[in-house]
Amino acid sequence: MPITDTSIKSAKPTEKPVKMTDGDGLYLLIHPNGGKWWRFDYRFDGKRKTLSMGVYPDVSLRDARDRRDAARKQIANGIDPGEHRKANKSARADAVANSFEAVAREWYSKMLPTWTPDHADKIIKRFERDVFPWIGGKPIANLNAPEVLTTIRRIEARGRLETAHRALQSCGQVFRYAVATGRAERDPTGDLRGALPPTREKHMAALTDPAEVGALLRAVDAFRGTLIVQSALKLSALVFVRPGELRQAAWSEIDLEKGEWNIPASRMKGWTRKGITTPHLVPLAPQAVTILRELQPLSGRGAHVFAGRDTKKPMSNAAVNAALRRMGYDTKTEMTGHGFRAMARTILHEELGVDRDVIEHQLAHAVPDALGTAYNRTKFIKERRAMMGRWADYLDKLKAGADVVAMPTRAA
Repeated sequence: MPITDTSIKSAKPTEKPVKMTDGDGLYLLIHPNGGKWWRFDYRFDGKRKTLSMGVYPDVSLRDARDRRDAARKQIANGIDPGEHRKANKSARADAVANSFEAVAREWYSKMLPTWTPDHADKIIKRFERDVFPWIGGKPIANLNAPEVLTTIRRIEARGRLETAHRALQSCGQVFRYAVATGRAERDPTGDLRGALPPTREKHMAALTDPAEVGALLRAVDAFRGTLIVQSALKLSALVFVRPGELRQAAWSEIDLEKGEWNIPASRMKGWTRKGITTPHLVPLAPQAVTILRELQPLSGRGAHVFAGRDTKKPMSNAAVNAALRRMGYDTKTEMTGHGFRAMARTILHEELGVDRDVIEHQLAHAVPDALGTAYNRTKFIKERRAMMGRWADYLDKLKAGADVVAMPTRAA
């Protein structure tokens, strides 16, 4: 006799499983613990098999019968419903394992050791914010150029054209990794060349007029923020390294007796990719050493020179720019943390007449030498030490408001 909803509800568990038969192989198995499981018995290729159809009441009597009828149709068409379910489950698992997000995260973990922490953080946040919500769950092999472009144009529509270009570039790297590892046949982003408007080159805001630089240095001295941030501002001017390299400075990298700071190659922008393994040597002028000695009692017990609120981490990457804004500078049009580099580069050459090669080497632009070496940490070291000392003295004069006479350039 077929099962009814009433008979199911009135059925009580016993010490042994109870089987309530519905017909055509479908039955409800009532376990001693009260659980009620739908089962379907069938034969395929001469073998008796059982297929789970779900749990009552999540799967109703009508739903169970529909599932049984669908399985019987598969059998009639020469398909084993149990094997078909396994194949579908495996395909779903493969789709999840080979989704764009899964492959992207795998590629990210492979590349992570070659990136600076700041660069790595920007890439994964860009994926999580702008890409994964739209195409992250789709099998990477099935994605096409229009789907990717639709995702990228959402970024462009927010007015973030440069971010859109960077996201597209990262997506292309993920697709090429998928091709190399057998998860995709081609990189569809190659079809999107020219689909986005080109970006206009932007220069970081920087002060290059000596009088304005003097005013900036006086404003830094009058800054009422923390000693950590004030010291970072002062050293930004004196050593002109990249903001990320400065904020992640570690005491273990600095030799105050020698007046040297050796920044690991892993933290230098693009160095690992170029195969550079030697640290970047930054000579420290006496003024820079003095600043660090004053700061040492505050953060010297920890690893980071510029410790954040959580002393186990460096200060925020927005701290210097935020301080500049508090001092009244527009970080879009006047001065940024990165602008200290342009400030030094321009004034050292145009006002102090320093050789461009010496400046570029100290800026860590990996200038090739005659032997083709991408970077030689001790090249121009005497000239660089002299330049850093002279630069610090020059900044002191600007800060004091002294009349500074420009030195003739090489061209002059």
